[in-house]
Amino acid sequence: MLNRVAVLSDIHAVLPALEAVLSEPDVATADRIVLTGDITAGPQPTEVLDLLTGLGDRALWISGNADRELVEYRRGQRDTIPDPIAPWAAEQLSEDHLDLLGSLPRSLSLPVRGLGNVLFCHATPRDDAEVVLVDSRLDRWKEVFGGLATDIRTVVCGHTHMPFVRLAHGRLVINPGSVGMPYGRTGAHWAIVGPGVELRTTNFDIEAAVARVSRNSSYPEITEWADYFLHARATDTDALEAFAPQDGRDHAP
Repeated sequence: MLNRVAVLSDIHAVLPALEAVLSEPDVATADRIVLTGDITAGPQPTEVLDLLTGLGDRALWISGNADRELVEYRRGQRDTIPDPIAPWAAEQLSEDHLDLLGSLPRSLSLPVRGLGNVLFCHATPRDDAEVVLVDSRLDRWKEVFGGLATDIRTVVCGHTHMPFVRLAHGRLVINPGSVGMPYGRTGAHWAIVGPGVELRTTNFDIEAAVARVSRNSSYPEITEWADYFLHARATDTDALEAFAPQDGRDHAP
């Protein structure tokens, strides 16, 4: 039984944001660090992977849709990736990196004190790219939880880059937000689970991080990318409006 688990989601290969979170005392002392996917699709993929692999067994990894897409692209299983930075990021990865990402599970469950068996996944328990939001209707949650074991009373997911905690059909749902590509407000967002739930934000020097990422990454559009995402130019309203049609609400009876 684990007492406290730090959850880091959607790092998107932003090294300064990851370093800031890993320096947090509650992350350093957590029983485990769970990475809930979308680790590498961003401006510093190899540096982020090297830092995370250095955590050893303390870190438990889950694949996100962006990680899967990078592997598929490099291995000739797809010709394009919707995210403009992703093809570039895929080309930076070594074969060892690809093997690591290709071996990651889509979900895992851990016993956490106060929360019971907790399922960690990227988007939903059944799909790594499915969208659910804080205001998704209960029928949608019932659908995405279909087939989930009854002893799973807490689900931790990422994917939409906006932190929230809510109940859905008696299950506690936690989204820690994004470490590297926040929507709505700046900072690196993450969570501590066990025995309760704490949504956290780590603030760091955004201007210095933009300059560092722009200097160290060879992605052609890196200055614009770093300015947009590290400053959280996309508001939560923008993100919800973009994601909302994908949660099926427009087709609800």
